Parts: sequence; C-alpha cells; structure tokens
Amino acid sequence: MRLTKKNMKLLRHSAAALIAVSGTTMAQAQSAPSADTASATSETATVMVTARRREESLQDVPVSVTAFIGDQLAKTGIADLTALAQTLPNTTLSASRGTNSTLTSFIRGVGQQDPVAGYESGVGIYLDDIYLARPQGAVADIYDVERIEVLRGPQGTLYGRNTIGGAVKYVTRKLAPTTEVRLRASVGTYRQMDGVLTASTPISDTVRVGATLAKFTRDGFGTNLTNGDANYNKDLSAGRISVEVTPTTDLFIRLAADTTQDDSNAKQGHRETVGKVSGAPILANSYDTQANLTTVLGHTQQVTQSGVSALIEYNISNELTIKSVTASRHDKSYAPIDFDSLNKVDFDVPALYTNKQFSQEFQATYTGKKIQGVAGVYYIDANAYNKFDARVIGVSIFTEDNIDTKAWAAFADVSADLTDSLTASVGGRYTVDQRQASILRQVYLGTAGSPAMGGPATVLIRTDTNLVNGELERTDKKFTPRVSLGWKASPEQNVYASWTEGFKGGMFDPRMVIGADANAPAALAKRKGVAPEQISTFELGLKSQFNRGRILTNASIFQSDYKDVQIPGSVAIDTNGDGIMDSFTGTLTNAGKAKIKGLELEASARVTDAFTLTGMFSYIDAKYTQFIGPANADLTNLRFFQNTPTKTANLQATYDWPLAMMGRNGKLSLITSVAYRDDALLVDAVAIPMLDQTAYSLWDASLVWTSSDNRLRVGLHGKNLNDTRYKVAGYNNPLLGAEGNVLAFYGNPRTVTATVDYRF
Repeated sequence: MRLTKKNMKLLRHSAAALIAVSGTTMAQAQSAPSADTASATSETATVMVTARRREESLQDVPVSVTAFIGDQLAKTGIADLTALAQTLPNTTLSASRGTNSTLTSFIRGVGQQDPVAGYESGVGIYLDDIYLARPQGAVADIYDVERIEVLRGPQGTLYGRNTIGGAVKYVTRKLAPTTEVRLRASVGTYRQMDGVLTASTPISDTVRVGATLAKFTRDGFGTNLTNGDANYNKDLSAGRISVEVTPTTDLFIRLAADTTQDDSNAKQGHRETVGKVSGAPILANSYDTQANLTTVLGHTQQVTQSGVSALIEYNISNELTIKSVTASRHDKSYAPIDFDSLNKVDFDVPALYTNKQFSQEFQATYTGKKIQGVAGVYYIDANAYNKFDARVIGVSIFTEDNIDTKAWAAFADVSADLTDSLTASVGGRYTVDQRQASILRQVYLGTAGSPAMGGPATVLIRTDTNLVNGELERTDKKFTPRVSLGWKASPEQNVYASWTEGFKGGMFDPRMVIGADANAPAALAKRKGVAPEQISTFELGLKSQFNRGRILTNASIFQSDYKDVQIPGSVAIDTNGDGIMDSFTGTLTNAGKAKIKGLELEASARVTDAFTLTGMFSYIDAKYTQFIGPANADLTNLRFFQNTPTKTANLQATYDWPLAMMGRNGKLSLITSVAYRDDALLVDAVAIPMLDQTAYSLWDASLVWTSSDNRLRVGLHGKNLNDTRYKVAGYNNPLLGAEGNVLAFYGNPRTVTATVDYRF
C-alpha cells in the first residue's frame, strides 16, 4: 500500500477510532464486557503463543491471534474444534454437510466448503507445525492439547504452507519429566460415553515415551426411519504415541504417530421440501431422515486418517535455533451421501475419498536483543483422489478425480527494534505451486451404479470428460510480502499496523464436462483451470492491559482487497433436450472481486479474585465488487458471501468460590456464556431462504469442581441449553432428481455431560 495523503489520513482516523473503541471496551470490561472465552483466563496471568514461530506473550505479539489453553478447554467442556467458533471473531468452523469429520472453515470471509479433490482450503489447519492438506478428518476431538491458536488474515511469511484466510494451530503437550497418567471420562445425554487415557514416563535421563488412547461414542440425535439406524450419532476411536529424546540440553527430537477412525453412521440431511412425486412430508424432527443409501463399495460410512512425523530442534546458541519438521499423512473416507433423503434412488452419491501427503520444512529462528526473525524453506507433495457416482433419473454419472500438488516455498520474516518502543517487521514468501489433474466422467445406464463403484455390468452411454496423462497441468508462482510496524505506546499499550498479501494457487474444476468437442473454446478454457486467488490486507490493532493485567483488551480493524475469487459450484443440465435435468456440470470460475472490512474486539476483566468476565464482538462487511456468472452475466448485486455472518458476539461469566469435597480442598466454578451469530448464507453465494440461517444465540453453562492440587476435576456441562435449532450446512438441488432435493444439516441440540478428570 502506497503511503499517499489519502492513506495517511485513513491511518490517522483508523488509529483514533481504534483507540476510542479500545477505551470503550475497557470501560465495558470494568462493568459488564463483551468478551472472549478461553483466550485469556482468570487462572492464566500470561498466555504464551508461538504465532510468529517463537514464544511470545499473547498481548505482545502484533498479530490477530486468539489462543485457547488446553486445560481451560477441558474445564469448559469444549469437545471439538467446531465449538471454538462461538468465541472467535469473524470465524466459522463446522462439520461439512453430510459428514461428522470433514471441516468447513472460513475466517474473515475467506474459506472453502466443498471437500472434493482439487479444491484447497483457504484456512490452514496445522498439527504441531504440520499442514493438513485436506479437510477430511480435520474436525478433531480435542485431547492431548496444550493449546490451540487461531490466526486471522493471510499467513505465508511465517508458515510452511501459504494460507490466504488464516490458520488454526493444534499444539500438543510435551511429555512430562516424571511419570504421569491422566484419565478423563464423560457420560451424557443421548447415551454419550467418552474416555481418554494418557500416560507418559521417562525411560532414561534423555528419553521419554508417551501415549494417548481415546474413544468417543454417542447415540444419534435423530433416527433413520427407513432402517432404524441412529442419525447424527458418534463412534470415534483415536490414538497417539510419541517418543522425545534430548541427547543434550540443546537438542530435542520428537517422533510421533497418530491415528483416528470414525465409524459413525452416515449423517444424512433433513428434507426441507415435500417430495414432488411421492408427496413425502417434511419430517418433524430436524435430525430424522428416510435415506436408504448406507454403503460405499460394501463399506458403511468410515473415515480413517493417520500420520507420522519427526521434529528435530537444535539450539546452536542462545539466539539461534534450527528446526526440521518431516511428516507423512494419509486418510480414506467412505461417504454414502443420500441427496434425496428418501427410501428410493432419486439422487444418491456413494463417494470414496483418499488423500496422502509428504511435507518437509526447515526453519531457522533468531532472537537477538534488537533483531528477531524466522526464515525457512518448505516442500509438500500431496495427492487428492476421489471417485463417486451420482445416481439420478435413470443413469449413474461416474466421476474420478486424481489431483497431484507439489509446492516449494522460501519464506522469511525479520523484526528489528528501531527504538525502545518502535519495532519494524519485513517479511516475504516466494511460492511455486504446481498442480496436475486427471479427470474422468462417464454416464452409465441405470441407477445401480458404475462398475468402478461396485455396480453390475451396466451399459456405458457416453464419456463426458477423459483428461489424463498430464493434459491438465498448471504452475503458479507468486511473491507475497508483509510489512508491519509495532509501537509500544506504554508498557501496557501495544499498537501495530500491518500490510500483508496472500495467495492460493490455481486449480481445475473436478466436475468439468468437456463434451464431444474437446477443442471448442469453452472446453479449452476449462482445461486451463482457474487463476490463483489473491488478497491484500491492511490491519491496525491495539492490545492493552489495565489495572496490572486484570483487564485485557485486544482490538483490530482490517480491510482486504480480494481478487480472482475462486467460486466453485455445479448446475443441473439437460443432456438430451427432453426438458428433464438429468445431469450436472461444474461451474468453477474466477468470478469475483471483493472488498472486506471489519472490526474485532476481545476483552477479559478479572472484576474480583472470584469473578471474571470475558467476551468478544466482531463485525464484518464483505461485498463482491465484481461477480461474473455464466455467459458473462454481471451478477454483482445478486451474490453475497457465504458462511460470513455480519456480527458475532460472545459473553462469558465465571464465578469461583472455595469448596472442600471428598476430603480435598478445592474450588467450585460456575461458568456460563451466551454466543450470538447473525444471519448467514450457508450453501451458495445467492440467498436460499430454506437453507440460510437466521440470527440465533446459544447458551452454555458448566459447574466444575477442581481440587487445589489440580489432580481431580469433576464437571457438569450443558451445551445449547436453550435448545435452539440452527442450520450449519445444506445441499440445494431442487432440479436434480424428480423429488426436489433440498437438504439441511443442523447443529447439536441441548446436551448435558458429566466429566471426571484425574491425574494419578
């Protein structure tokens, strides 16, 4: 951004507004603030994060980041990653439509909700610095976690994989120096029964080993009325093992392996319309279904994922540390998706997803008195594969996508103390993103399925697309800079301004239909794929402490210019001119340009030693400035951002009082919170009243007793106590199939869970 007179004027006005907002937040915090959940707690004087790849105080780091401490997540009964969205500014995290384990994530309007091969997320998910290339299995239950950090805005100069919208970092615990055993057990409504066992021990002065086993089960919130199976149930097993070696005080090595298997039933949607042909009514229970598709290639719904990693960290000196992170991961999903949710084959999609990746990252971190920084190189080799049938109107449309991604990058970010109170940072990243794709699409007679998906010897009607052997290939290269300025206005006031560019590589439409004339202009255009997304974000922030740290406020305002927005989707088509929509085609384009601006506030006030208030408020104005649809139609005024509510807020109160139980001294805590989310489009960039979610609020409360030695904790947790029905995803296919297939998926109803945590 050029420092023109206009921009300087904007800076001055923005700084004044930000300081005024922060002052208002402080005044509110002293009485009844709107605040965050677990980002800063009454039990944690200083929250340390590694958002910039080095350990810093949350209040000092000049980045929009919220940190959740693992112990506090357990105390408030947070079960999985999606629940964090209630307390995060301008963030949506939810299980994708038709699945328990695939993640849909949006931060500040940027994200991706379609999990098919070829579409890459706009929000990066990291497990101990390891980027997860695909969303399948990313809705992880929270266990064995030291903290979770959520960074908002483009990330590239500090992280291995460039992510254009933001990043979510799981940071697991290091093993304890003494033998430690932890047991966590939960029972609750809908016959919930969970157990997590963690154990670690040193086997010598330099070697420690640890392992965690976890099992999460629950009956369904609804029922499949066709076969009696539970719908929205849970049956998940997980395990992790690690070995940590410290041959010297300067060398740390960790070898780790983890695995997860989700055997929950297929989560089928709720029909929002009466069947056009059958007259099937809309079911009264939002969690009920009449779906009849339950298997894929003989497998019921199942998601498995596993990975191995090696971390080597060596302190060359007190100032210089080098690190190597090597990882390999893979996952497989059998996903029976019944788009009609009826006991018939009107629009059924049995799908198989497999993903694998290898990544290597080298980092060097320098922390001198006047200069600090990180530099690194990164490589990832990933493959995303899926095949599925769309069984609709007398045919089975088979699609097979095989997408290879290779990316290389070099990045650096350096901060220099210009004075005792002024710090400047300059960073940059150069990325080479290479993608190859093979796409096969065939149409078979009958809805029994294609041969590749286990169907009988069906008749091949036609081949719509057959692009293999490197016919689809593109390489995108981009340098993305970042500059920031931090001013320590006082020991308690940290002002920062930053300008960052983000980038997400180009890709191919995995549902493309080329047709008979592969050399036609439209077909050739599809074969080139779509250009990379680009974003530039200016941010101004203020982090403050008052009353010796008893009151914390974090405020930021931002504005983003978003270009070449990749808009995925599919539309029904009539392939034989009989007036019946009997197939569909992908519609991936660089349709959009947009401007996004917003405000984010987080605050925490320890009103008394026993009473704490925390909260959050965010506002976002995300608008397309250009949206070009089919036949170059200008749809700018008719298209809107999805999964981006204009306003979100959260208010949490905690009251502690001493209480002895079971012969132990301890503390009883009452924790209650209310979360608000504004109206949001969930499925498409156009309003769909049956599927879009109106504004709603969720009320949670916990009553938790903790022993004074922190070895025993007993809790009772109520979630969605007002029993609000709210949608989190949907499918809109009113023209495909004869019945009119519009499905919604809902968030969890009221649940109550009792937990016991014990450290032996």
